[in-house]
Amino acid sequence: MTAEAAETGRLKSEADEPGWEVDPDDDWGVAVIATVGRQLKLRREAVGMRAAEFGAAVGYGEDLVYKIEGGKRIPRQGYLVTADRVLGAGGLIAATWEDVKRVRYPKKVRELGKLEGKAVEIGVYECNSIHGLLQTPEHARCLFEAWQPPYSSDDVERMVAARMARQTVFERDPAPSVHFVLEEAPLRRQVGGTMVWRQQLERLLAVGRLNNVALQVMPTNTEAHPGLDGRIELLKFPDGTAVGRADGMYNGRPVSDPRHLRILELQYGSLRAQALPPRESLAFIEELLGET
Repeated sequence: MTAEAAETGRLKSEADEPGWEVDPDDDWGVAVIATVGRQLKLRREAVGMRAAEFGAAVGYGEDLVYKIEGGKRIPRQGYLVTADRVLGAGGLIAATWEDVKRVRYPKKVRELGKLEGKAVEIGVYECNSIHGLLQTPEHARCLFEAWQPPYSSDDVERMVAARMARQTVFERDPAPSVHFVLEEAPLRRQVGGTMVWRQQLERLLAVGRLNNVALQVMPTNTEAHPGLDGRIELLKFPDGTAVGRADGMYNGRPVSDPRHLRILELQYGSLRAQALPPRESLAFIEELLGET
C-alpha cells in the first residue's frame, strides 16, 4: 500500500480523483488510455495478482483499478510508478506516462496548443480577461476556481497545467512573432488579491519585453472598435496558410477561407491601430504595477 493510503487507512476511489475520465469523443486519447490499461491488466495477471490485491498494494480501490485497466480512467503518474514497482515491470509501466501525459489534457486544449506550436505568427485580441498565454499559474487558478458550477480541485489543477503547457510557445526556436491587444479593464481587475495581481502584471511586462512579442493595451476611454463583440485570434503557418476565429463572426468557429480571414485581419488591424503603441502600453502596465 502507498504511504498516502497507509496514512488515511483507506483506498482511493473516484471521489478522491475526480475529473480523470476519458473523453469518449477523443479517439486518440481513448486509444492511448485503452492501450496503457491493457498493459497494466496483462502485467498484473502475469504475476498472478487479483485486482483487489493489486489495488491494496497501490492504494486504490478495486473498482478504480478495473476502470483504469478498462481504459475508462486516465492513470496518474504516481499510479503508474507504483504499479511498475509492485508488478516488477522494470520501468516499462512507468514509462507509459510519456504517452499518457500527452492526452491527459482536454482535446480542445491539445488542438489549440498544437496550432500555436506550429504558427509563425500569432495575433490575439482579448476583451474580458488576460489571454491564457500570458497568465501566471496563480491567476489562471483563480479564474478556474471562480467558474460556476464549480470545477473540482482536480479539474482545476489539470486545466491550469494545460494552460501553462501552452506557454512553451515562447521557448520555440525560431521564435514565432506574437502580438497581443488587451483591454485595460481586465488589467485593473485584482484577480486573486494584490500579490497575485502584482505577479500577473510583472508577467505581462516580462513577456511584453521579449524581442518577438508586441503587447498593446486598449484604453477604456477609447471609441467603439471591432473587438466589442469578443475575442479575435489569427494564426499563420510556415506554408502560407492561416486560421482565425472571432466570437462575433461565423458562429465563433475557426475559419481558413481567405475571404473570411481578410475580414478578421482588417478588424485586427483596426484594433492595433486604435490601441496604445507597445512602448506606451508597457509604460501603462508599469504605472499599474506602481499602484499595487
